[in-house]
Amino acid sequence: MATIIASTICVIGILGLFYLDRGGSPRLSQALWIPALWLATISSRPPSFWLGIKEGSLTAVDASQAYVEGSPVERAFFTVLIVVALAVLVARARRVAPTLRKNALLLSYLLFCLMSVFWSDFPFVAFKRWTKIIGDVAMVLIILTDTHPLVALKRLVSRLSFLLFPVSIILIKYYPRLGRRETNSWTEEPVGVAAQKNSLGLICLIYGVLLLWMFWSAYRDREDRSRSRRLVAYGTILAMIASLLYQCNSTTSIVGLTATAGVMWLAMRPSRKPAFVHASVFAVLAISVIALFFDPSKGMVVALGKSPTFSGRTLVWKLILGLHTNPLIGTGFESFWLGHRIEAMREALPNFPINEAHNGWLELYINLGWVGVCFIGGLIVTAYKRVMSHFRRAPATATLFLGFLLCTLFNSFSENAFRIMTPSWFFLVIVIVASSRSELFENVQMTIQTHHIERDGNPRSTTTTSWSLAENANRY
Repeated sequence: MATIIASTICVIGILGLFYLDRGGSPRLSQALWIPALWLATISSRPPSFWLGIKEGSLTAVDASQAYVEGSPVERAFFTVLIVVALAVLVARARRVAPTLRKNALLLSYLLFCLMSVFWSDFPFVAFKRWTKIIGDVAMVLIILTDTHPLVALKRLVSRLSFLLFPVSIILIKYYPRLGRRETNSWTEEPVGVAAQKNSLGLICLIYGVLLLWMFWSAYRDREDRSRSRRLVAYGTILAMIASLLYQCNSTTSIVGLTATAGVMWLAMRPSRKPAFVHASVFAVLAISVIALFFDPSKGMVVALGKSPTFSGRTLVWKLILGLHTNPLIGTGFESFWLGHRIEAMREALPNFPINEAHNGWLELYINLGWVGVCFIGGLIVTAYKRVMSHFRRAPATATLFLGFLLCTLFNSFSENAFRIMTPSWFFLVIVIVASSRSELFENVQMTIQTHHIERDGNPRSTTTTSWSLAENANRY
C-alpha cells in the first residue's frame, strides 16, 4: 500500500511541477519531441530495460559478444529517431547550413571518426556506432535551429528534470529492484533511472547546472508575476538533485557541481569582468588536475572520502596503457572495448566488469589516438573562446554554456565524458554549436525585450535592459 501511495504522490507532484512552470512560453516546434526522446533515453536506461525485454541487472555479461551484437530493440529505436531527425533537418536546410559552415572543426572530427572505422578490428560495429554520433549532432541541431533555440533548450531540459529526478527518488525508495544495483561487494548502490550511480551523478551534475541557472534568473527577476511558483518548482528539483547526489555519493559530480556553481555565481555578478571569469575557471580546473594527478600524497582526494587509487581507476589506466594501442590513431572509433582487448581486461580484473577507461582523455587516446585527443581539445578551446566572446553582450546566457562546458571537463577526469550518447557529450556538442551562433544570443535578447514592452507598456533603460534580458530569459 505504501508503494501505491508513494507512486500516486509522485505522479501528482510531477503534474504540480509542470503546473508551477506553466505559461509565458512562445510556440515551439513539435519536432522537439525527437531530441526529447533521445535525451531522455541517454539520460536513463535503454528502452528494452523499461519494456522488460531483458534482465534489469546491470552486472557484467559476456563482454565481447554483448558489446558486438548490441540490442535489436535499441537499434530500431535509435535508427527511427535518427532518420526522422535527419528529415527535419533537411526541411530546415536554410537554417542548418549556415550553422554547419561555422562548425568545420566539429565536422572534421566526425569525418575522422568515420575514417577510423577502416582500421578498426570490427569495422561494421564501429560504423554502426558512428551513426549514433551523427544522431547526437542531429538532435542538437534540431534544438538549436528552432525558432527560439534557448527557450527550446530550457524547456526540454527542465521538463525532463521534472520527470527524471522525482522518479529516481521513488525507484530508489520504493522499487529497489529497479532503483538500486547490487555491487561486487554485495552491497547496493542507488541508481534511480540511470544505469549506475556515476550515471545518476552525471545527470544530477548537468541538469543541476541548468536548474541552478534558471533558479538564479527567476530569483533576480522581481517583476515576473510567476516568479514565486517558478522558484518553488526549480527549488524542489534542486533539493531532489542534492538528495540524490548525497545518496549516490558520486564525488566527481558533487565536486563538479559545487565548483561549476561557484564559477557561474561569480560570472553572473554585475561586477564581474572577463579576466576574473578566466581566472576562476583556470583555478577550479587547475586544483582538480593537481589533486588527481600531481599530488603524491593524494591528500585532497582522501579528504573527499575517496581512495588514493580513485576506486581502482589507477590500476585500470595502467592495464589499458599496457595493451599498447596505436598512439597516433588508436584502435578505431569506439573499438577498443571489443574482442581480445576487453577479454584481456576482464581477465585481469575478474571482479570488476569494465567497458570504459574511466577517464575521458584516455578513452579518446585508445580509440582515436593523439589525433582524436587534439580534435576534442581543439573543440573545447574553440567553444570556450566563443562563449567568452559573448560575455559582454549576454553574460547570463554565456554563463549557462560555460557551466555546461565545465561539467564535461570535470566529468572527463574520472569518466568517459566524450563517449557517444552520453549527457556529457550531448551537452558539449550543444555548447560547441550554440557558441558558434552569435545571432542566438542576440535573438534571445530581442525576443525578451519585445515581451517586456508588451507586458509592461514602458521601455526600460538600455543598460538595465541588456543585463536583465539575459537573466530573465527564464520567463519563457
